[in-house]
Amino acid sequence: MSSYRDQHSDLPAQPVPLHKGRGAASWIAHRFARDAREAFDDGWADPAVNAAGAEGDDGEAATALRTQLEWEQCKSALSRHDSPDLPFHLGLNPYRGCEHGCIYCYARPTHSYLGYSPGLDFETRLVAKANLPEVLGAELSRPRHVAAPVMLGSVTDCYQPIERDVGLTRRTIEVLAAARHPFSIVTKGSGIERDLDLLVPLARQNLVAVYVTLTTLQPDLARRLEPRAAAPHRRLRTVRALAEAGVPVGVSLAPQIPFLNDDLEQVLAAAQAAGARQAFYAVLRLPWELAPLFEEWLRLHYPDRAQRVLERVRDLHGISEEGRAEGKVYQSQFGQRMKGTGAWADMLAQRFSLACRKLGLNRERVQLDCSQYHPSLLGGQQSLF
Repeated sequence: MSSYRDQHSDLPAQPVPLHKGRGAASWIAHRFARDAREAFDDGWADPAVNAAGAEGDDGEAATALRTQLEWEQCKSALSRHDSPDLPFHLGLNPYRGCEHGCIYCYARPTHSYLGYSPGLDFETRLVAKANLPEVLGAELSRPRHVAAPVMLGSVTDCYQPIERDVGLTRRTIEVLAAARHPFSIVTKGSGIERDLDLLVPLARQNLVAVYVTLTTLQPDLARRLEPRAAAPHRRLRTVRALAEAGVPVGVSLAPQIPFLNDDLEQVLAAAQAAGARQAFYAVLRLPWELAPLFEEWLRLHYPDRAQRVLERVRDLHGISEEGRAEGKVYQSQFGQRMKGTGAWADMLAQRFSLACRKLGLNRERVQLDCSQYHPSLLGGQQSLF
């Protein structure tokens, strides 16, 4: 059976030096690249060299990469989704790329459209949409716009670290609030607490809900999976802060990765104790360049269980024997890609359902109010375009 390592020559044969605070280990070529890179072993990954304590040879002396921020003028703000797998049809993302550096992020391949690597570029070369609030105001003011809940942070985290300085997410929320347009937020960032002054009044009007992604309670695993996201205990504090302020809050347990974050019941219990009332999950998805990136990370950090993890991921996605022989680990069919298929997917669904039922989660659905939407409340923003 061939693996992605067999098929992708840009995966090094020896472990590569890690970059401090980053998820990906390499600048894997994007799928539109005309040129390919081939790994070259210069001896620095040799265990004997590592034992000598050479600078940059292990995680302790890992090199640090600087985050770069670029600005762009966007032509549109709202993205429309017609996937039956998603509970929303409108998405909104102030940033391209994400400094959290989650190795499993399904959005990594979107960096290929910029000509950047879905690997380290995705978490170090970020793009901010400078005019997003103004473009959003214009779109919400169009006569043909029909109010429906918007998912803020549907692709990349809107409260990633650069938001503290840039403030695009806050300005975007101000536009949505001015129009009384309903929206949800999904985030791993504790920075959302900064904007409670905006979110609390909106919650009272049933115009906002928040979902905090909580993949595991294990700090060591979280640090490797999501190196620049808030620690698990800090995210639980965010859940509590939102709940105590009266903001409807739930948790996302996505993705579920076999043999890694198997503490689903404990995560749900901790989230419920902190005030979460809703929960959902999804299985690990590995589209495009994400498959070799994740396998590289897995073999670097968990070499003893890497093959077991990959085989179970194949089981969850119903990969045929022929597909396994070709190294496939993912199928993108609607109705299957989020929750998986087969016996292992059924067992995961049963565990989740049973835990939620015991904890009283998901007893009521959050229904945001679309009737309050009024574009005239935006004032002169619609005249900008």
